[in-house]
Amino acid sequence: MQQNNQDIIAAIATPVGIGAIMVIRVSGENTLKTVDTFFCGKKKLTQAKSHTIQYGKIRDTENNTVDDVLVSIFRAPHSYTGEESCEISIHGNPWIAKKILELLFSCGVRPADPGEFTKRAFLNGRMDLTQAEAVVDVIEAAGEASLKGARNQLDGLLSSKVSALRSMLIDSASLIELELDFSEEDLEFLSHREIAQRIEILKKEIESLLATYRFGKILKEGVNVALTGKPNVGKSSLLNYLLKESRAIVSPIPGTTRDVLREEMVIQGILFRLFDTAGIRESQDELEKEGVTRSYRAIQEADIVLFINDASQGLDLDLYEKLLQITKKERIAIVMNKIDLACSVPHADARISAKTGEGMDLLCDFLYSKAIETKTYSEKSAIVSNLRHYNNLQKAKESLACALKSLEEGWSGEIVSLDLRNAEIALGEILGTITSDDILNNIFSRFCIGK
Repeated sequence: MQQNNQDIIAAIATPVGIGAIMVIRVSGENTLKTVDTFFCGKKKLTQAKSHTIQYGKIRDTENNTVDDVLVSIFRAPHSYTGEESCEISIHGNPWIAKKILELLFSCGVRPADPGEFTKRAFLNGRMDLTQAEAVVDVIEAAGEASLKGARNQLDGLLSSKVSALRSMLIDSASLIELELDFSEEDLEFLSHREIAQRIEILKKEIESLLATYRFGKILKEGVNVALTGKPNVGKSSLLNYLLKESRAIVSPIPGTTRDVLREEMVIQGILFRLFDTAGIRESQDELEKEGVTRSYRAIQEADIVLFINDASQGLDLDLYEKLLQITKKERIAIVMNKIDLACSVPHADARISAKTGEGMDLLCDFLYSKAIETKTYSEKSAIVSNLRHYNNLQKAKESLACALKSLEEGWSGEIVSLDLRNAEIALGEILGTITSDDILNNIFSRFCIGK
């Protein structure tokens, strides 16, 4: 995205396809004057007030009507991008959109790059980098909880927290550097003990943010759940019951499921991806053997492994030992199915009947609780869900640890100040106050065109 930010850019901002309406977004200096060349309404767009909607017609170079439109006007700096911009609402026909875009391009407007509108909003100070990244998360949110988390990041919850920590770092580093300027006068603005206390507080605050990453990742990306067990223990029946539809073939013949079937469901706002795996057993059938191999792969990649057993036969200890060899013990949840057929049910994390539905609500509650564990924060807290943010917080934490070590070992204020500045730079990279074009291009390339 090495484009001129002074150019006027345009793109369709709604999903492409036939529908009731479609929106074309245009932004850049002299946007309204440019659109006026083929807009015919009661008044020129350049004469209209900001945040008004003007009705008119779009006419081509031969004065033929292309479409009846509504043009929403946004004058700088009070627009999404911070530039003069407008949004043209047209009838949802791709051919109409194509014709209007051709008219725009003939006037010197160029097609917008992916994420360029939001990139301009960032560059023009309308939002910081964490808020810009949250735009994608809002669009892609797959559940209510992930949407709330993304919305809070877009509203600046994480930005405010990181900004406050960065301000504290700048303040502490500045006092140390000021003391260095007056070193000949033997002035002390902060004692080593006070500096260490400040750094400890900052380090603990950053550690608290880092601790939210697992929960934030779950909010953003969801939870992978592998349904595993021997053939005919009821994995596919369980999947069908949870989905309230017949998605997996259920048969009394062992080895019916040959591949991994993936489906999604939402529990209390969190997305769960369910992987119905092939029953694990020794087999000479090449297709079934491949299915078992894929089952192992799904188990390795799962956040939660539901180890399903037939309650009438008890816990399969041999298979449980195999699972422990390919995944962590804390990820495995023992589920006893077919409790309607068992005289007594062995102890388990969940006891259900995929046939009658008994225990299914409790299983869903268990899945939710296991996913979020014993968190002391919610989607309303400042939560880290982005790997880039997590890595920069780790850098800041490491720099603060170095600063503490420098103090303990009696190094000069220059060394301590340098460590604090490195921590401040890491936090600045999160907000985008310090960043490179490569990082920006990588971030905004993930956006859809028109956003």
